[in-house]
Order: sequence, then structure tokens, then C-alpha cells
Amino acid sequence: MSFCVLITRKIPDAGIKLLREKGYKLIINDQDRPLTRDELKSMIRDCDGIISLLSDTINKEIMDAAPNLKVIANYAVGYNNIDIEYATQRGIRVTNTPDVLTPATADLAWALLMAVSKRIVEADAFVRAGKFKGWAPELFLGNDVTGQTLGIIGAGRIGQAVGRRAKGFEMTLLYYSKSQKPDFETETGARWVPLDELLASSDFVSLHCPLTEETYHLLDEQRLKSMKKGSILINTARGPVVDEKALVQVLKHGPLAGAGLDVYEHEPQVHPELLKMKNVVLLPHIGSATTETRNEMARMVARNIIAVLEQGKPVNPVNMV
Repeated sequence: MSFCVLITRKIPDAGIKLLREKGYKLIINDQDRPLTRDELKSMIRDCDGIISLLSDTINKEIMDAAPNLKVIANYAVGYNNIDIEYATQRGIRVTNTPDVLTPATADLAWALLMAVSKRIVEADAFVRAGKFKGWAPELFLGNDVTGQTLGIIGAGRIGQAVGRRAKGFEMTLLYYSKSQKPDFETETGARWVPLDELLASSDFVSLHCPLTEETYHLLDEQRLKSMKKGSILINTARGPVVDEKALVQVLKHGPLAGAGLDVYEHEPQVHPELLKMKNVVLLPHIGSATTETRNEMARMVARNIIAVLEQGKPVNPVNMV
């Protein structure tokens, strides 16, 4: 039996090849933009499976447009773009791509941390503009990293990977999560603390929690204002975890000294004030953007599609059906 699979945006050939080898009919959005709602409803109509991106809202309306839909394979570790409850009611399997992007995203969090604390982007622009006239005692003074306190919010796979990297910088490690992680604590010397204590004590705060109803605006105006004076915020998790309007104010007036952002509250729109700030490094959601990682993510979503359509059981299940 030949199955039909919609791929909402071109993914690496490593995954497409696996599906083509199965003889599946593939409908691929070859335009360099997300599909509109109407396009998505039209293209998914006869499909048994869909490979979706975080930019695709897969809700009841979209699922109801596809009566034969059996599997939604999200090309991401997060899945807040999918109505999981309704998919479960419909008997539709939802899968994601865990583990594979952990090192890449942890590395990027550290790249942002270093870029903000050492003012790398500012200094690069300074040199390119021909302004560098020689070494100066107070030229682009930044923040120390070694020996400072790093607070991690969300100690899952990525959060723990970020924490392990902090050992090389001899940092004091604090973390906040729903549950304590004894193995993580033993390995790194990390200490679980309440969220408010973490914010008040950390020189750097790195976000690694999923976006849920509980974590929406987890860092609201009050909590942002409670952060340690001169601290730096890193967000490679999800934009709406932070109240972006309030973030602008604490970056302007304190206590924050800077921020490194890979995600945004109203992505892909970025708050216009952030674009003007020299103490902020802005990236276009590239946490998992390495060739090796994106290729394996493509293979993973393809394997999940194949496993569900041919065996009824996903490799990386998100919901129980």
C-alpha cells in the first residue's frame, strides 16, 4: 500500500530519501515560507502522515481536514504547535525529535552566553566599521564568566547539557525544575533552588523549559525586575516563556545587563526595541542548526512516519493512543 505524506517545508534529503525508498507519495512545500492555513488544509486532505515544523499550527481545523491522518511527526523536540489532546482523541500519533539536538542547542546557548558577556557582536561591528585604532584599557569591557553563577531554568536534556559545560568554567551551578535531578547534582555539583532565589543569585540565567500554560510568561515583569543587577539572560527555549515587553524595559533600565535570544514571543516578529539594543544578541532560531543535527532530525521524522504507517507504533511518541 502506498501512503501519502505531506512535508510542510523542505527538510534535508536524508529524511526524504528514506520516504522515497518506501515508495510513498510525497507532497513537499518547496517554497521558502510556511504554508498558509488554507494551503495546509488543501494539501493535507488525502494524507496519511504529515511532517510539520514549529511554524505550523496543527489544530483541530487542520486535523479535521485530513480524515485519513494517522501520524504527525514534528521536526522539533518541542510540540506546542500541535493540539495534542485533540490528536489523541482522533487516534493520531504525534512524534518529535528528542535527544539528537541536545548538544547543538546546548552549544548555541553557550555561544550566546559568551557573545553577550564578551560583547562579541558589538566588537566585530566596531572593527568592520574601521573604528579600531589599537588596544585601549577600557575598550569593550565585558563580564567575567569563569567563577560566576549560572542559573538553569528547566533541567531536562538540554538544560543538563548546558550545566555540564559550565564545569569547565568553574561556575557555581543553580537550577530550577519541577523535580530534582540527583544524578545531575552529583555530576556537576548543581544545587536545586526555588525560582526566585535562582533569579536573585545568578549572574547568568539560561532558559531550557518547554512552553506550557504554566511556563507562559514564567519570567514576567516582576520576576525580570527581581533578577541580579548586571545579570545576563539567555533564551534558547521558547519565546513566550519571557514577557518580551517587560524584557525590553529591564534591558533599558536594569537590572539586566544584556540578553542573548534565539527565540521570540511573537516569532518571527521581534520587538522593535530589541533590534536597537547593543546589549542584546539576536539569532534567527538556529539552536539545532548544524548539518549533522538537522540531517538526523530529518531521518528521525521519516523513521517515525514509517514506523506508525507500517507498524502502528512510533519510535519517539509524544502521546499515547
